[in-house]
Amino acid sequence: MKRIIYIVFTGVILSSCGGGGNSSVEGVIAGNDLGAIRAKRTEISEQQKALEKNLKSLDSVIATLDDNAKLPLVTTIEAKTEKFNHYLELQGDVMTKQNVLVYPEMGGTLYRVYVKKGQKVGKGQILASIDDGGLSSQLAQLKTQSELAKTTFERQKRLWEQNIGSEIQYLQAKTTYEAQESAVKQMQSQVSKSTIRAPFSGIIDDVIKDQGTVVSPGPGSEVFRIVNLSNMYIEVEVPESHLPNVTPGKNVQVYFPVLGDSVSTKIRQTGNFINPSNRSFTAEIPVPSEGGKVKPNLTAKVMINDYTNENAILIPQSIVSENAEGEQYVYLVDADSISSDAIAKKVIIETGKTQGDYVEVISGISNGDGIIDEGARSVKEGQKVRIKNGDQSHGQ
Repeated sequence: MKRIIYIVFTGVILSSCGGGGNSSVEGVIAGNDLGAIRAKRTEISEQQKALEKNLKSLDSVIATLDDNAKLPLVTTIEAKTEKFNHYLELQGDVMTKQNVLVYPEMGGTLYRVYVKKGQKVGKGQILASIDDGGLSSQLAQLKTQSELAKTTFERQKRLWEQNIGSEIQYLQAKTTYEAQESAVKQMQSQVSKSTIRAPFSGIIDDVIKDQGTVVSPGPGSEVFRIVNLSNMYIEVEVPESHLPNVTPGKNVQVYFPVLGDSVSTKIRQTGNFINPSNRSFTAEIPVPSEGGKVKPNLTAKVMINDYTNENAILIPQSIVSENAEGEQYVYLVDADSISSDAIAKKVIIETGKTQGDYVEVISGISNGDGIIDEGARSVKEGQKVRIKNGDQSHGQ
């Protein structure tokens, strides 16, 4: 309609130029009189300004009277209370306290290796033996001498109890027996060092020394690496600001990017010391082996549930605006008009924690309120809007 009116008034301009106006303009131009040409231009310019003013007045009236005038199109969502779990996202590596190198306790030739890489072993199981250099033979001799000393002592004891023999003979026999027993125990301890045993149940991760190799106690002579995958954990550094909310027993979601898998667990314990260099404390989170897929030093994304609101209102962060005073606001529509034309109403809100694309609203919005979603950035306070597809409830 505006275009039609403009065409009509343009025709009026042309006709006002006389018989038209074109020949009059042409006549002025043909006269080559600069003053007359400028006067004619000024005349036409004034006529154009008057027409534009009239067009604006007509447009204003049309917008007021035309029920089919174009209104801003928006969509709405209905505010609903729901349970909101906020998660603190951190990163850590899988660790195990039972991941050790096994060293020999005595020097000698690695006589025999009883296990292979990848084999499961139990605590105390023999892994390898070292040539003891004749200590076993010495132990056998000491045991024989100990048996003789024991027999002698027992006979001397019976005689002493029958008041036969002297006390000194009894005491000498007792001392000899006890000394032989002590010598046997010492030699047994030495001989036991020639046997390498598993310090705990786990998996032989690596056999480092081959059978026949000469080994000795100390660094550089490790024989096996043994790992226990049944008691692994993740240790993360938690900022001290989260100290009140990150406590033992809190729920944790652990995601392993490499595996594309996640597990649910809980915080086992938290540290009692704040690291002064980064103002953080540690949290220990146990993780299962997941059939052997989870291994020490595997990177993990940890999400700790540090806050829960049973009746939270969540809205998309994209619809929240901020005014010059730093206040956050959104636009609402009347709850009974969320499927028809409505008036946009600006409300100041207070927000809480965010999770993903959504933010928690602490105040300013009530359950059931209609909130402008799409088009929220283009409407103004008190503006009439058209809701193009009725109510939509947000989802996470």
